[in-house]
Amino acid sequence: MTEDRKSNGLIIQDSIKHNFTLARPQFISKNGILDKDLETHKAKDLREKLGVKTPTVEQYVANLSGGNQQKVLVGKWIFAEPDVLLLDEPTRGVDVGAKYEIYQIVNNLVAQGKAVLMISSELPEILGMCDRVYIMNEGRIIAQVSAGEASQESIMSYIMQDSKKEIGA
Repeated sequence: MTEDRKSNGLIIQDSIKHNFTLARPQFISKNGILDKDLETHKAKDLREKLGVKTPTVEQYVANLSGGNQQKVLVGKWIFAEPDVLLLDEPTRGVDVGAKYEIYQIVNNLVAQGKAVLMISSELPEILGMCDRVYIMNEGRIIAQVSAGEASQESIMSYIMQDSKKEIGA
C-alpha cells in the first residue's frame, strides 16, 4: 500500500466501489464479464467492515475525508486477499480517530494470520503496532529489536551509533 494515496494508490475521481475492486477484478467477473451486482455487494460489505463513512459505494473517493480515503485504500488491498500486506505510512494525513480505526483493521488482519509489514516515520505508531522493529539509517538496516526491547531511546541510540560510524567518529 503506497504512502501517497491520491497520486499512486487510488483513482480519486472514481467510485469507492471501483477502487475497492480494482486490485482483483477477477473476483467480481466471470469469463471476463464484470458482474456489477456482485461488485456492488462486495463493495458494500467491505465498506461496512472497514467503517468507511459514506452513504453509498457509488460516491467518488475525492469526496471523502482523508481517513475514509485511506480506509478505501486499505480495503482495495484487503479485497485482493494477500497473505502479506506491505503498508507504507498507513496513517499519513489522517486524524486520530481514523488512525485508531486503521490500527484496528491491521490488528484484525494479523489475527487472521496475515503478515503485515509496516513502514512508518512515526515512532509511536511503530512502537504501538509492531512485534519486531527493523531500524534503518541512510537506506540500510542497522538493527532489529523485538517489541519488548524497542523504545524511542533504544531506536535513537542505534541511529546515533550508526551515524557516528559513518562520519568516522
